[in-house]
Amino acid sequence: MALTSTPPNSAPPKTTGLLSAAVVVAALGYFVDIYDLILFSIVRVASLKDLGITAQADITTEGTHLISMQMGGMLLGGILWGILGDKRGRLSVLFGSILLYSLANIANGFVHTIEQYAWLRLIAGIGLAGELGAGITLVAETLPKEKRGYGTMIVATVGVSGAMLAYWVGEALGWRNAYFVGGGLGLALLLLRVGVFESGMFEQAKQQHGVDRGNFLALFTNGPRLLKYLKCLLIGVPLWFVVGILITLAPEFGRALGVQGEVSAGLAVFWCYFGLVFGDFASGALSQLLRSRKRALQLFLLICGTVVAAYLFMLRGASPTAFYRLCFVMGISVGFWALFVTVAAEQFGTNLRATVATTAPNFARGSVVALVPIFNGLAAILGSSTAPNLVGSGAVVGAVSLLLAFWAVSTLPETYGKDLDYVEVS
Repeated sequence: MALTSTPPNSAPPKTTGLLSAAVVVAALGYFVDIYDLILFSIVRVASLKDLGITAQADITTEGTHLISMQMGGMLLGGILWGILGDKRGRLSVLFGSILLYSLANIANGFVHTIEQYAWLRLIAGIGLAGELGAGITLVAETLPKEKRGYGTMIVATVGVSGAMLAYWVGEALGWRNAYFVGGGLGLALLLLRVGVFESGMFEQAKQQHGVDRGNFLALFTNGPRLLKYLKCLLIGVPLWFVVGILITLAPEFGRALGVQGEVSAGLAVFWCYFGLVFGDFASGALSQLLRSRKRALQLFLLICGTVVAAYLFMLRGASPTAFYRLCFVMGISVGFWALFVTVAAEQFGTNLRATVATTAPNFARGSVVALVPIFNGLAAILGSSTAPNLVGSGAVVGAVSLLLAFWAVSTLPETYGKDLDYVEVS
């Protein structure tokens, strides 16, 4: 049973330059995507207090619930946008997702109850699910294969800096206005859609008769294909363990570690994503210099494990400044996000590429939905219901996620320089 078919006998799809309109719009789209995605983590405490949640335990509980709603929306949106990306095209998803999350985030600025907040984070999550996968797929299919890594590096490096803008706006303008700004940026970005063209590989795939495009279930009906897909998902889980638990719950970890001063969740996110800017640039460039996606990912996972251990076991009694410094280094260590999405896109044919490139990062992001209750339950088991052991639970969950990711990377095929002009068949 063959997994791929050879490219049709036609002219190869046109490729574009490294700073083409597709790369620029994908990068700016990811910038706004990250702004809106991370904004809740930055304004979590302030917004919940403003809505009447004052007890620290309730802030933590409601905060993790809202994160889970947002990530649950990303799970649903990942499937929806991924299928549409292979059926309708990469551009329709790129701009449709930007429109949805922009409107949802504007609406977030008007909430007055936790229930409203939760449902709008769900809708925003659905919208946020589409932009990165569609953008990376479009860039991968329109750049020469020798430059793909540089293109996705640009998308990621520009994109993750959106978190820093979210921090500055949230601190300067307040949480409601920060949501309005994020929505406005997304709507403004839609004006740039002129001049961006659809992927030539996708257009060729549309012309092939009998090619099943965007069939999400096709990922589960073939054993080797399913295993490859699951490995792709596992690579991204450590990043969201770091961001979704260690960084989002930085104030709680600061207290558990006896940090000598109050730790700000907003500053922890800021410094982590500042590190991610450098990490995404370094991982993308390294994969090009080594001519290997696998070796670059393996190196970053090893560094990540070392830094997570330092965060959990070497910060006891430290100052907030030392805490934020390690958040910055930890951000560098998980700066393989776009490289992970690039690898996922390069593993599959044109008729399933957007489905995989969109669902893989969102399932990885959505892993927070499972990681949070596992983390909370394990913390209670290792400690108690009134004094949970956050450090011990973080060590166990982090070690398992990193080991599984390293195994997944090590057993996937190398994709550097791979020709992407082919389709998957049963």
